[in-house]
Amino acid sequence: MMETWRKKAGVAWEKAKRSPALACRKMWRVGKDDPRRAIHAVKVGLALTLVSMLYLLEPLFEGIGQNAIWAVMTVVVVLEFTAGATLCKGLNRGLGTILAGSLAFLIEFIAEATGQVGRAIFIGCAVFIIGAAATYLRFLPYVKKNYDYGVVIFLLTFNLITVSSFRVSNVMRIAHERFVTIAIGCGICLFMSLLVFPIWSGQDLHNSTVNKLQGLANSIEVCVNEYFSDEAVTEAREESDDEEKSCDEDPIYKGYKAVLDSKSTDETLALYASWEPRHSRHCRYPWQQYVKVGAALRRFSYTVVALHGCLQTEIQAPKSCRALFKDPCVRLANEVSRVLIELATSIESRRHCSPELLSDHLHDALQDLNKAFKSQPRLFLGSNGSQASNMARQQKERDEAGGGGVALSSAKTDTSALREWKRTRSKKESGERKVLRPQLSKIAMLTCSLEFCEALPFAAFASLLVETVARLDSVMEEVEELGRVACFKEYKREDDVVVTVKCETPRVNVCLHNLPSHGVD
Repeated sequence: MMETWRKKAGVAWEKAKRSPALACRKMWRVGKDDPRRAIHAVKVGLALTLVSMLYLLEPLFEGIGQNAIWAVMTVVVVLEFTAGATLCKGLNRGLGTILAGSLAFLIEFIAEATGQVGRAIFIGCAVFIIGAAATYLRFLPYVKKNYDYGVVIFLLTFNLITVSSFRVSNVMRIAHERFVTIAIGCGICLFMSLLVFPIWSGQDLHNSTVNKLQGLANSIEVCVNEYFSDEAVTEAREESDDEEKSCDEDPIYKGYKAVLDSKSTDETLALYASWEPRHSRHCRYPWQQYVKVGAALRRFSYTVVALHGCLQTEIQAPKSCRALFKDPCVRLANEVSRVLIELATSIESRRHCSPELLSDHLHDALQDLNKAFKSQPRLFLGSNGSQASNMARQQKERDEAGGGGVALSSAKTDTSALREWKRTRSKKESGERKVLRPQLSKIAMLTCSLEFCEALPFAAFASLLVETVARLDSVMEEVEELGRVACFKEYKREDDVVVTVKCETPRVNVCLHNLPSHGVD
């Protein structure tokens, strides 16, 4: 017993010793992934220091008093990571405070003329009606989306002023002090967000769309390359149960995960971007169109998820079958990746897509894949003549047997079930053979198309790859609509934009207008 406790204590001590180093590495990783997080932390600390002066400096404290705490609360609640989020919450808070204060003073003015008892009843009824009405307004989609925080502040401020006015004589002074402190807090927040290393929601949404296009392009290319590598498919299938490793290290998963998880983030960034003032000639964009582009990318990414699933299925097409179609499939994947990267470049540089975006290379890649399918009719189409001949021979043998059994000599198959049946046929009595023949004939009928069954997993993979081409059209339409509404500059052939494709492999700079004829390699 004591030995067990000593072991547990030793393990706990080892974990405790590693905890500080582990925490430091995690904190460093968070800042390294996005240095703006460290900048925002410094801005919040500076804002809290400035607003604390209302307490620390005696002249300011005498002028504002205990209500200075409202300024601190405002900074903590309103100051957000991006300028758009801060503006949205700050303006909602200010507007809610002004409307609530005005309505509370109107209620107080009316209540004073009703007497002491009538005043209490009138204030209670007003609190009930206003509270119920404002809460009901929060269910309206437009209010919920844009002014939900403002309605909450309105309810809080209205109830505080209205109820406290029944016991406090100098309500005007209290409301004035609270309004001033909230205005000071909002002013400090806006100053930090707009003037000190501003972080714009619109720019984040713009960059996020570019990164999602590049991530999908990388996922498709890596997925197809791994599928035609026998070792990679085997490893992927063996590691399919290790979910944590798959999520953290798989470059294919990372590429489409950001797209699948982007719906709420895109909508929030688009909302905050609509609140931001014009800070450059590129900031007045149709941000909701970016949301539509994200929706089209999510529909496209569902096919990429299915492609990735083909690498981890238990039933895999033979390596010899995959080798027959490797070149046309890899070429088609490269062409799809090339189109996605070109779309990402057009959004990043704020210009229209190249007129040669859908060049003949993509069409030729589809034709090559189609020709490869037709060159192997026994795998995908079957041999109608041989099937008809086999069926005729089987029917003739059934007739000769009088319906009591089916001969299997015409069924050419290499399955282990048939081989076992042939080895044991000579050892069985005639009665036993009559019992086994109907069962084994069913096996023969199911396995006479063994080559077709082996090709089924690859047929699923190939159909999904072709589906990516079909779904690519909707993505292109949304990007073109974005360029039209946002007035992107016209494409010029002399434009030579270099895009950095982010992936787990070493970083590669791709020059989009000097690509080889087979796409991005």
